[in-house]
Amino acid sequence: MLIGKLYTLEQEETVEGGGTFRIVWNAQHPVFEGHFPGRPVVPGVCMMQTITELLERSLQKKVIIKKASNMKFLNMIDPVINPQTDITLQYKIQENELKVTATLKFETLTFMKFQGTFAEI
Repeated sequence: MLIGKLYTLEQEETVEGGGTFRIVWNAQHPVFEGHFPGRPVVPGVCMMQTITELLERSLQKKVIIKKASNMKFLNMIDPVINPQTDITLQYKIQENELKVTATLKFETLTFMKFQGTFAEI
């Protein structure tokens, strides 16, 4: 949905139970015209969709979020100032659910931390 449009995947390393990805935000994407004019910021919902898409890519299955037990937005992502973001995903299957932990950061700057539950669809 967003891959190839709002962001491109620059690097990918998947392992059993997780993966690391480097994405590059498309600062010219129309979403930034409204969020926010003159000061583009990646919307939180787009960060969550990016986590979902990369999780699906790792699992080779469609998933849906069931619960966000802990979601922290620590710094804004300005795609002009911070065009790259490294995303780390860890997941484990428990009781037919995927327990997921994700971090979006670049170098020492952390943008978002997430812990929650997904289900396969």
